[in-house]
Amino acid sequence: MRRQVLIGFAWMAAALLAGCGTAPSSSGPAEKSLILATTTSTQDSGLLDELLPVFTRDSGWQVKTVAVGSGQAIELGRRGEADVLLVHSPAAEEKFVAEGSAGTRRLVMHNDFVLLGPKADPAEVRGTSSTNAMKKIATARAVFVSRGDESGTHSREKDLWSRAGVTPGGSWYQSTGQGMGATLRVAGEKAAYTVSDRATYLTQRGTLELEVLSEGDPGLLNVYHVIEMTERAGNRVRPDGAKAFADWIVAPPAQRLIGEFGRAEFGRPLFTPDAGKDEATLGQ
Repeated sequence: MRRQVLIGFAWMAAALLAGCGTAPSSSGPAEKSLILATTTSTQDSGLLDELLPVFTRDSGWQVKTVAVGSGQAIELGRRGEADVLLVHSPAAEEKFVAEGSAGTRRLVMHNDFVLLGPKADPAEVRGTSSTNAMKKIATARAVFVSRGDESGTHSREKDLWSRAGVTPGGSWYQSTGQGMGATLRVAGEKAAYTVSDRATYLTQRGTLELEVLSEGDPGLLNVYHVIEMTERAGNRVRPDGAKAFADWIVAPPAQRLIGEFGRAEFGRPLFTPDAGKDEATLGQ
């Protein structure tokens, strides 16, 4: 009987030790992870490859990235399936934050959009304003390739059509439903026009038969914000991770990294750091 009791205690002790052995995995480094929903432009440009390892080193937080259009990134936040957003669709962002499930929204950086097309430029848009360029493309029924994915780039493209007084459609207007890199490849293959963020274009231009044909006007400014999610979006949200990332990316060390990214390869930074600036003055 005594032997059976001792065996029983030994089994219980082993079970408890086994349980203790698994406990650290529920609260250790593997659990200190967050989901960043962001745009394909931050990934396709290589910026995230530069920033995220440094953030993990500085903070201990591991980051899982979901790179989609800004509209899809915002929807992930709305459903509580992302902890923090890095997006570039200001009107959609403001509407989303007003819904109440998001926390702080902060300015991070900007670059610009460019209108690209083939060297032959059949619509003769080279050097014109973005509004006039869109009018000329529609009038010429020149092939235009859109992302068509409700991303920040697609939203800006739609805004440009609206400013031009054009409702695009027909065989000349084609949508990929894909990210920026894939859309650039399609536009290049079709010798078509498209709108791109400058950073993604510069990192891929060596493989493309596309040139910058219209640039520099205020309608092409491309502004990025970081948005922290809260548990109001769902109990899976990690607001501590969201705050850690948002605080880090607007702090001076990360802003310096952003300001230097691309300079060595392209002779100019691909993004301009903006944390703490008055957004109304950007691009001036």
